[in-house]
Amino acid sequence: MWCIQLGLNRKSTMKKNNIILLLSIIGILISFPPQWYPLSLKISLTSLFGANDYVSLPESKPQESTITNEAVCPEDLSGWGNKQTIEGIEINESKACVSDNPFLVAASVLGTNNISNETLLKSGLSSDAIEKGRDLDGDGDPDEIHIKLEIAELNGSSPISDKPVTTYDIAPGIQPGLWVFAPKLAGMAVENFETQVARTSLKIPSPALRVEQGDIVKITIQNTHYMPHTLHLHGADHGFLDENGEGNDGVPIASEMPILPGESRTYNLKPRKAGTMFYHCHVQPHVHVQMGLQGLFIVEENKSNNYLQTMNVGAGKVRAPSQTSKQFYDSEYDIHYMDIDKELSSRIQESNDPRIVTKSMHRDYDITDANVDYFTLNGRSFPYTFRESLIVAESEKKAKLRLVNGGSKGISFHTHGHKFKVIERDGVPLNEAQGPPQDVLWVPTSQRYDIELNFTNDGTNSYGPGIWLFHDHQNKGVTTDGIGPGGNISAIVYDEFLDDDGWPISNGMNLNQYFSSDYYDKEIPIWGDIAPEVSSNPKDDIKLIFRLILLALFFGIFFSCTLKLITKGRKE
Repeated sequence: MWCIQLGLNRKSTMKKNNIILLLSIIGILISFPPQWYPLSLKISLTSLFGANDYVSLPESKPQESTITNEAVCPEDLSGWGNKQTIEGIEINESKACVSDNPFLVAASVLGTNNISNETLLKSGLSSDAIEKGRDLDGDGDPDEIHIKLEIAELNGSSPISDKPVTTYDIAPGIQPGLWVFAPKLAGMAVENFETQVARTSLKIPSPALRVEQGDIVKITIQNTHYMPHTLHLHGADHGFLDENGEGNDGVPIASEMPILPGESRTYNLKPRKAGTMFYHCHVQPHVHVQMGLQGLFIVEENKSNNYLQTMNVGAGKVRAPSQTSKQFYDSEYDIHYMDIDKELSSRIQESNDPRIVTKSMHRDYDITDANVDYFTLNGRSFPYTFRESLIVAESEKKAKLRLVNGGSKGISFHTHGHKFKVIERDGVPLNEAQGPPQDVLWVPTSQRYDIELNFTNDGTNSYGPGIWLFHDHQNKGVTTDGIGPGGNISAIVYDEFLDDDGWPISNGMNLNQYFSSDYYDKEIPIWGDIAPEVSSNPKDDIKLIFRLILLALFFGIFFSCTLKLITKGRKE
């Protein structure tokens, strides 16, 4: 009797298991999301039962307000941007949000050995940073120039912190490791004892240097870095050897040994030709130049009483232009383009051991596999370029641009609303036939162009007042690590489109969101504030989540029942 009852129980259990198995299969079929059906099945079901009703997309998540900890256009509390006269030197107005130090400009014009202690202190330079001597040709300006440069590291590694030190942001939250030929400064590299932010005169690109035809120029490189370096005067008239028979071209495989850490070397030249040139390190140049050791080197025409702004820190507007520039132009700008490979720049942030960094940069890094991530104009990427590198225009006036491409790739320089004239290439003047008005100019790496912008509203030179962008017209060039807008975007802005603080009065997008590091961390939808229905992140699809939970439940039941059947079959 017991055996009969056991057999009945087994049959009953078997029947229940089969029913549960069947129900789980039905549950799987019902809960399986229709959007996952194969296309052929969707077509078959549609032909049999007709098309499903329209299913709307999940609602968009509300766009959180963009919070930024920095002012879009910082107030000029120091009055640095004002037109002023310092020790007899007229410093032109700078209408940019962030202006350079006018006392440093005055020191660059007169020489740090020819100014008062008060001006020297306010300039931030050491007393021997720019020394100017005798007027050898009797034309009223000094002809002996001695410039001293050091080598500094920005956003580097520290043994006491896992964050970069001597920080310099090219865009909100973007801090690639960089090197720079820096002015010889007095005091700390940072703003104060409570911050790691680099002081205002310590930035990329390396300073634009200006001398005059026929000047006796000495440039001393004091290697305050942990790697060997040199100085190469690219395109500038200089001897292969100096007067003492020492190497003077800065090329370790041809002219001289590199400058070791803690050592210094002085380079000599007496340039005979005026023009826009370039300078850079020539030790492992595929690495050192791209890390930021590069700057404009400009030789001005020899004119009477031609006091020059020998150093334009960070490039940008020339606030004490030469006699030639003042004769033909109403303003002058130094325009320096660079690009940065994140893989290369991050290597100085991974260790503070020079041996490890040297191996990583010069043996492990392969430039043939490089991919450029950051694109800068005068050391910044958008939106910071709108703070520092706007070209401010006035109708009927003219500006001169001295442009260099210090990046590893060519750029397609393009101006909105204007056609410009190329008046000089690599320091050699071009005639009118070679320089018709144009709005796109291909600039290979290391090439220099002098450009004339005419703000006369005639349909060719200018299309009239406005906020007209200028940028690299290659798509990558207007991004920052793949996010746009970014990169080397800046603008030609007419006076009437500039507010009192120096910020463009735009009718377009609210630019505040671009001053948040979250934007370039890809956390903020690009049109979340104006078109959330197409740009914001979608809310979770509750129906889909419910289906997936049921699907997982029924799959679990199905596998459990199947496992029982297999186990039972083996026992029997």
